[in-house]
Amino acid sequence: MDIEAVDPDLREATLKLPKTDPSKAWVRTALRAATRVMPVPKIDGVTVDTVKFSGRRLRVYRPEARKGTAALFWIHGGGLLFGDARQDEALCAQTALELGIPVFSANYRFAPDHPFPAAHDDVYEAWRWALDHAGEYGVDPKRFVVGGESAGGGLAAGLVQRIHDEGGVQPLAQWLFAPMIDDRTAADESLDAAAHWVWDNRANRAGWGGYLGDALGTTDVPPYAAAARRPDLSGLPPAYISVGDIELFLEEDRIYAARLSGAGVDVTLDIVPGAPHGFENWAKDTEPARAMLRRARAWLHAMISTL
Repeated sequence: MDIEAVDPDLREATLKLPKTDPSKAWVRTALRAATRVMPVPKIDGVTVDTVKFSGRRLRVYRPEARKGTAALFWIHGGGLLFGDARQDEALCAQTALELGIPVFSANYRFAPDHPFPAAHDDVYEAWRWALDHAGEYGVDPKRFVVGGESAGGGLAAGLVQRIHDEGGVQPLAQWLFAPMIDDRTAADESLDAAAHWVWDNRANRAGWGGYLGDALGTTDVPPYAAAARRPDLSGLPPAYISVGDIELFLEEDRIYAARLSGAGVDVTLDIVPGAPHGFENWAKDTEPARAMLRRARAWLHAMISTL
């Protein structure tokens, strides 16, 4: 894809991004190691702790100045192949600070070493832990929002569907940044030629293929594995979905938003011009990223203030 398609304010950061091939095992190993030890910013006014339970890790961000009893349950991205809660340190800590709410950020196992339902079950168990321990953090279990970015956004959307089906305590809303929700995109090899910045369809196929195996692109995808596959979206909580207009997930996210709306779900679809995948993270100091995060946090604030 021509760099001219990228917003001018994002071009410098885009060109500095390393090119990697996550289909190679050594690349995945290196990326996993790097995200586990990456330096993280310190945000004054926010305490960060890592909680360990049942072999899993949950990163918790607690603002010194609390506002209300809501909380965000967040899931990081990484194409289902790599990543760590630490990569979203700035996003989670700043959200905790600005909104005055705790943020619980879950880690999970990766494909292809651990195919579906490993990652899904891991974030579900982390969700159950957050509910069970909500009172210790001054959180009302009925006032959680579930969110995530990229693969984490897809896991968040699938988690919301499972929570809906099982009944009990439901999240207030879902807060999704460029969610990876439809394996059929990866199965469509005609999309390879577009060579999208940051995350192209070859990388996408490595992620979905590792997660779903032979079920990729077939009618045998199990429930909650790919959120866009769900036939009935009625009864799900309000959703905010952001996505760049030049990224691979634009069409699947736009269709999902339209289907949610058609099913009676309140949806805000925020399409960002000239924005590659994940720009709000790796280009967080640019004006397009700051503006998108202002809109996203304003929506989240409205949800936890009015519901």
